[in-house]
Amino acid sequence: MDEPVIDLASISAVVFDIDGVVTDTARVHAAAWKHVFDAFLRGRCEPFDIRDDYLRHVDGRPRLDGVRTFLAARGLTVPEGGPDDEPGAHTVHGLGLAKDQLFLAQVDKYGVAAFPATVALLHELRHRGARTAAVSASLHGRRLVTAAGVAHLFDLVVDGGDAALMNLPGKPDPALFLEAVRRLALPAGRAAVVDAALPGVQAAGKGGFGLVVAVTRDGPGDAAALAGHGAHVVVSDLGELGVRGRVLPLRA
Repeated sequence: MDEPVIDLASISAVVFDIDGVVTDTARVHAAAWKHVFDAFLRGRCEPFDIRDDYLRHVDGRPRLDGVRTFLAARGLTVPEGGPDDEPGAHTVHGLGLAKDQLFLAQVDKYGVAAFPATVALLHELRHRGARTAAVSASLHGRRLVTAAGVAHLFDLVVDGGDAALMNLPGKPDPALFLEAVRRLALPAGRAAVVDAALPGVQAAGKGGFGLVVAVTRDGPGDAAALAGHGAHVVVSDLGELGVRGRVLPLRA
């Protein structure tokens, strides 16, 4: 079987989702959500599934949308509340603030690691003239890539702060990815997207990107679903993904 590759004859830029693709923080997000939701759900219904519920209802969405979407899936609603709510209050904002507080505490305590294969791929892409961008629905995307020591490997970062300022919807809407290529002054068809979750793969497919790479770090079980929702290539680690050719400079 041929090695999956990014062919720089047709792809000039690669957009990476941050959590679970660049930084090993998706599990930290999921654990924080489980802690918050399980405390809220106790006595109401079954606990939050750290894998399926996270990937299906929360991953890739703005934090407050994640609260709304997950609770709706359980047939539950809470008041919206506001940004001044006490973390943990039984409101959309209160639950979201509690999750954010827990996540940042873990990041501050343990730091942030970048996946070695992703770092190697970023170096190879940039050596060959490709541009790179990092995208996250999290408000802390820039903080994460900086903490992981890889900010210099990206031409730009688009995160939840940008989404809030520009009123961009989260995945599976392609708005964040499309904003990244807009800033790179490239059409989506000339760019690849790398994501580790179904909503991100769906977003890239909807956005018309030239190549959609899905990463299944927990094994091949979701490969068929990811391929069926827009992934052109599915790998378990980005070390399996090669790069071919060079991006030619634009002619004056």
